Amino acid sequence: QVQLAESGGGLVQPGGSLRLSCAASGSIFAVYGMDWYRQAPGKQREMVATSTSSGRTNYADSVKGRFTISRDDSKNTVYLQMDNLKPEDTAVYYCNVDTKASPYSNYVDFWGQGIQVTVSS
Repeated sequence: QVQLAESGGGLVQPGGSLRLSCAASGSIFAVYGMDWYRQAPGKQREMVATSTSSGRTNYADSVKGRFTISRDDSKNTVYLQMDNLKPEDTAVYYCNVDTKASPYSNYVDFWGQGIQVTVSS
């Protein structure tokens, strides 16, 4: 089993910054995708940013140029640097990680418990 520990959320004023972290631990042989999603009240969960072990990244149009996803594979940790935050960024943010427990197993998806980000003056 794999556990994901998210941190770094909170309340910030518009134009401010926050950095989210998500550390994976447990039965991990390898990690492929490490991604961030978010869900605002009354809306569906949406992709924010994705990353692969080969270094590819992808962003939702709404956050391009403001958010940066990065990862430290030696620590099985993914980060989301969020700059120039807007009220519409308010949501619960979730990390999603694809891991495999051995060389012979398949990759399995795991979700964090979610962390609140509120952008308000």
